[in-house]
Amino acid sequence: MTKTVSASLLALGLFTVTFAVNLQAPLYDVYAAESNVGATAVTVAFAAYAAGLMPTLILLGGLSDRIGRRIPIAMALLLGVVATVLLVQVPSWSSLVIARLFLGVGTGLATTAGTAYMTEILGEDRSRSAALIVTSATSLGFGGGALATGISLGLQGPTLLPVSYIALIVAAPLLAIIALVLPRVDRPKQVSVLRLPVFPKGTWVFGVAMALAWSTTGMTIAVVPLELAANGLGGWTGLVIFLAIFIGFLCQPIARRMTNSQSLALGFALIPLGFLVLLAGVWLHLLALVLIGTCITSAASYGFSYLASLSEVSLRAPQDRARATAGLFVYAYFGFSLPVIANGALADMLGLLAAMTVFSAAQIVITVIIVTMWKRQSARPTATVETLT
Repeated sequence: MTKTVSASLLALGLFTVTFAVNLQAPLYDVYAAESNVGATAVTVAFAAYAAGLMPTLILLGGLSDRIGRRIPIAMALLLGVVATVLLVQVPSWSSLVIARLFLGVGTGLATTAGTAYMTEILGEDRSRSAALIVTSATSLGFGGGALATGISLGLQGPTLLPVSYIALIVAAPLLAIIALVLPRVDRPKQVSVLRLPVFPKGTWVFGVAMALAWSTTGMTIAVVPLELAANGLGGWTGLVIFLAIFIGFLCQPIARRMTNSQSLALGFALIPLGFLVLLAGVWLHLLALVLIGTCITSAASYGFSYLASLSEVSLRAPQDRARATAGLFVYAYFGFSLPVIANGALADMLGLLAAMTVFSAAQIVITVIIVTMWKRQSARPTATVETLT
C-alpha cells in the first residue's frame, strides 16, 4: 500500500470519527423537548463530550505508543456507531449525554493516535503537511456531520432517523476494518498504558489560543442553535455549525504559508471580532450577520489557530507526538466545554442574548491579557541581547 493511499484512508477514518461528533447537533432541541429540559441541560449534554474526551487525553493520550496507532482509531470509529445507534433506539436528553461521552472517548483516541500516525506514514520531514491533513480531515468531519443531518432533515422532514445517521452506521464499521489493515509503520514502545499528556516548553500560548478559539466554537455549536430555534430559524442550524468549522478548513492552506506565530496572531485578532459580529446578528435578528460572524470565528478556530497550534506542538515534541497532541487538546477542550456550560446556566437565568453578551465581553478581556503576556515574553530575549551588546 503506497503512502498516498495509506494517508488518504487514514484521513477518511479521522473524518468519519469527527463526522459522528456533531451529527446529532440539529436535533438538540428535539432531544431536549423529549425530556422537557432547558438550555443548561442542553449545554451539559453538549459538554459531556469533553467529559469523555478529557480523561482519555489525560490518561490514555499515549496509549497508541504502547498498542500501536491502528487499534485506537478502529475503536473510535466503533464508538461513533454505538453512540449513534443509542440515539436512534432511545432518543432523549439522557441518551444524548451518554452518546456524547462515547464520542468524546473516541475523539480522544483517534486524534492523538491519528496525528502521530499520519506523520509516521508521510515521514518526519513532512510533519507540517501531516498536521495540515489531520486538521483538514477533522475540520471537515466536525462540520460535515451537522450539515449532513441538517440536509437530511430538510429532505426527509422531521425524523429521529435521518439518512446521515444511517450512512455513519454503515460506513464506520467498514472503515474500522480498513484501519486495522493499514501498514504498521510505528514501533510500539514498552511503556505504561496510562501515560499523562506532554506540554512542550514554550507552547503555552498555543494551548491557550486553542482554548479561547474553541470556546467560541462551542458557543456557536451549543448555544447559537437555541437562539436560532427561538427565532424560528432552526432550519439553519446545520449550516451554521458547518460554517463554524468548514471556513476554517478553507483557511488552512493560507495558514500553512505563514509562520506558526503569524497564524496564531491572526487567530487572536479574528476570534473576538467574529463573535461580536455573530452577537450583533442574534441581537438584530439578522441571519446574514450570524453567518458572517460564524465564518470569521471559524477562520480563527479551525483555520489559523488550529493548524498553528497542532504544527507547533508536533514540531517541538518529535519523540512524544501523541502525548503532546493530547496536551494541546486538553487546553482546547477545557475551553470547548466549561464556558459553554457556564453560559447555558447563565442563559437560563438571564436569557440567551444576555449570556452571549457576557461571554463576548469576557472573551475580549482575556484575549487582550493573553496577547499582552505573549508580546512581553517574545520581547524579553531581544531585550536581553541588546543589554549584553
